[in-house]
Formats: sequence, structure tokens, C-alpha cells
Amino acid sequence: MRLNKVVQNFEILFDRGEPSPADDPAYAPYGQLGFPRPAADRPWIYSNFVQSLDGVASFKGRYATGADISQSPEDRWLMDLLRAHADAVLLGINTLLEETSLHGDRGPAYTIEELPLQQLRRKLGRKRETNIFVTGAAQLQLDRYRVFDGDLVDTMIITTTAGASRLAQKKTHPNVKVMVAGEGNIVDLPRAMRVLRQEHGIEYLLCEGGPTLYGYMSRAGLIDEKFLTISPVEIGLLIPPEQEPSEAEKKNPPKERPTTFMAPGFIKENAPWWQWISCRRIGDHQFNRYRRKASA
Repeated sequence: MRLNKVVQNFEILFDRGEPSPADDPAYAPYGQLGFPRPAADRPWIYSNFVQSLDGVASFKGRYATGADISQSPEDRWLMDLLRAHADAVLLGINTLLEETSLHGDRGPAYTIEELPLQQLRRKLGRKRETNIFVTGAAQLQLDRYRVFDGDLVDTMIITTTAGASRLAQKKTHPNVKVMVAGEGNIVDLPRAMRVLRQEHGIEYLLCEGGPTLYGYMSRAGLIDEKFLTISPVEIGLLIPPEQEPSEAEKKNPPKERPTTFMAPGFIKENAPWWQWISCRRIGDHQFNRYRRKASA
């Protein structure tokens, strides 16, 4: 845990967002950050990604891990600031599987590292940090991942009837909540978001991806805002021949890198447009905030 990492102040180019919900010195590096009130039927959902100048989310193949692209302590600090305002963090299960294979040690828990931002979270009245994972099939052994141990964060798995049955058969980790939303292997995301709001009291939800989950959330009209860091590096969509595939990819090496949106896209008639809410910079990194415009 980092007790108080020194970060540079963000240069505010413009900011049309809401004022901060509390007066706290933890906001000093960034400036104001607030959110609208959520609707009654689902949380206010915002995402956070980093991408290269050419719109790529990772040097890797199928699954995005943005740290190599970011290389910015302020970007990592901003992640903590956004987590401090969220009741829970939403992730696709492949994000956990990939980061566990890359870093070992039973994988990460998606928590706030900065002590001042942990304190800000408590001041905002947020409950214990919560990680929510989406998986249709739920074909995983929970004891292989420390995030499900219960000592670092609360956890929930959103899955289907089939996935819930698989988890129930294992009879482990009673501390992990399981929500059923959908049949077969397809999670009903709109239904899941309604249940999170109405039955679990989730008002603000941070979607950290990966790109596949984000894409399907956006297609369903469930992303209200996106925080997007543009890193000053150009890496290309096609994987070059000199890049070695990861162990998990050797049997079927990917040819392309992921963008921040890896689901079926839109057509001209239904593509969402976004309002540019704020822009900040540190050095050559740009930190943007966009809010989805209402459909015409």
C-alpha cells in the first residue's frame, strides 16, 4: 500500500463537470470531481481506460492491460480517485484471468492504494470496497484468486443460471455473492444493472473493462461517462512478428491488439455521441472525460 504518493498537479484545460461532493485536500492534484445523481432504475456508470495515440488499449493480444501504455503515476493515481467515488468496480472475468497469468501470486484485488483517497472514500460515505466480476460460464476455481478470499474486498459474481450452478457445485467461498442475470452463457447486463441498483444499493459503478465487457455495456446504453487517458505513444493495431505471444496465446496467437471497444460496434444511425466534459494534461499525457449524449 502506498501511503501518500507524490503526484504532479493536473493542468486543467477546461472542466464543465459537477463540483466535488466534499471539501477535501485529496482533490488538490486533480481539482473538482463530482457526478450527477443516479437514476432510480440503475447506477450511474462510468468507465476508465488508457489508450495510445492510435486508439490501442494494450501491447498484448486478446486482453488489455494498459500499464505498459500508460507509464504515468498520475494515471494510476486517477484510477484510485475514480475508485474512491464508486460503490463498486465492475470487471470482466478475463481481466482477472489475464492479470493473474501475467503477475502470478494469485492475482490482484482491485483496490485503492493511496491512503488519502482511502480516507476520501470513507468521507464520501462509501461502504467497503467491492469488486464485481461478470462471467457467463463461471468456469473458474475461486481459490486460485486472492480477490475472492474476502480479506481485501467484498466480491460479487454476475453470471447466468448455468454459471451459478457450476459455482454452487463447488461449495466454496460462501462470502462471494452470486447474482443470476441471464440464461445459457449470456449475461443480461441491463437486468444485472437494475438488480445492483435496486437490491444492492449500488448508486455509482466504475467499469474498468476490459474492452469486451465495456463494448457490450456501451452497446446496451449502460455507460454514462468515460474517463479516457491518451498516452503519447503510437503502437499499431497489428501485432508485429517480433512480439512473442503469451503462454495462453501460443496455441492460437492473435494477429491484432485490442482497442478500448471489443464488441460488435454500431452503425451510423445508432452510434452514440459524447459530450467532452473536461480535459487535463500532465506533460504529454491527456486526461479526458466524456458524457454520453441522450439519444435523439
